[in-house]
Amino acid sequence: MLIVKKFGGTSVANKERIYNVAKRCIEDYKKGNKVVVVLSAMGDTTDDLIAKAKEINPDPPKREMDALLSTGEQISVALMAMAMAKLGVPAVSLNAFQVVMHTTHHHLNARFKKVDTDRINAELDQGRIVIVTGFQGVNRYDDVTTLGRGGSDTTAVALAAVLNADACEIYTDVDGVYTADPRIVPDARKLKEISYDEMLELATLGAQVLHNRSVEMAKKYNVPLVVRSSLTNAEGTVVKEVTKMESMLVSGVAADKDAARIAIIGLKNTPGIAFRVFDLLAKKNINVDMILQSIGREDSKDISFTVDQTQAKEAVQILKENQERLTFQKLVEEENVAKLSIVGAGMQSNAGVAAKMFEALADVGVNIRMISTSEIRITVLIDIDDVNVAMKSVHDAFIN
Repeated sequence: MLIVKKFGGTSVANKERIYNVAKRCIEDYKKGNKVVVVLSAMGDTTDDLIAKAKEINPDPPKREMDALLSTGEQISVALMAMAMAKLGVPAVSLNAFQVVMHTTHHHLNARFKKVDTDRINAELDQGRIVIVTGFQGVNRYDDVTTLGRGGSDTTAVALAAVLNADACEIYTDVDGVYTADPRIVPDARKLKEISYDEMLELATLGAQVLHNRSVEMAKKYNVPLVVRSSLTNAEGTVVKEVTKMESMLVSGVAADKDAARIAIIGLKNTPGIAFRVFDLLAKKNINVDMILQSIGREDSKDISFTVDQTQAKEAVQILKENQERLTFQKLVEEENVAKLSIVGAGMQSNAGVAAKMFEALADVGVNIRMISTSEIRITVLIDIDDVNVAMKSVHDAFIN
């Protein structure tokens, strides 16, 4: 068997945990399996590097940020190879350039285009465990790129897909996918399995167990994922196309506290104005989520939408630079908001789900700012101070 195993930053945060991961990987290796390991940066390394960059330049160039942030994973893989050597097992660390992990050119938010397999296969054939840097790639200019926070999950799935791996295991500090964040909702339940579509929605909407693009890629290439704890041997959660269990009405509740709301007031009420607004943002690779357009008045209308907080400043700047062309009167940005979502395949065939969610929010006095829906998701925008109480109330209404 060929197994791809990914370990997050908390799993390799110190010497003891590095050796713990090394021993777990060696167990599979000694059973005759080929093992590829993908690692994140140790502990809070990425946050520390971001802080150091901000000390030097509050608005650092994206290219240089990628050059800096990529060093965290290189430290992790080198130390892991050293640990395995100490334990008597041959291992080799490879960075994205050595593999090669080809990506688009967008710094801080690159996407994989192609992954070469020759070097990894050659090392595996030599009987080595191969340890690869997660979260990063190389663009056509030979510059290092990064995939966004949580991108090591996507690295693992990409490798599992191109290597035709028999298993892709994602190890983290929780022992599976829960119906809500157990730190906020103590009685949240662990799921035995969940569909790609449900997991993709939860990951996109704030559940931090898996990177959303890793789930998207796993679904595209039919890579079964298992989310497990690196600290225990507990059974994890399987993420796959079709689940055996009958679909729950709601599989999970997720919150995204990193959202920002932008309102464009007094846009000219003419055909094509919405296209011009969102085309400007798309050209700068800014992802827009919830969108609300007011009923057009005689000569103007308003459009509100949400973006990730990390892209809010750039979005506002682009819109202001084009105010005359877009003919709007005022721009309002809010960062004290959060998205709360419920996700479940069972919602497709059950009426009254939205009403039940809104009732749960009303019961605890939470006001709804915006609403967005899909076949298996309902998302509301609320004040960030209300997130925890709202999540508990909605979770109680549907899951308990």
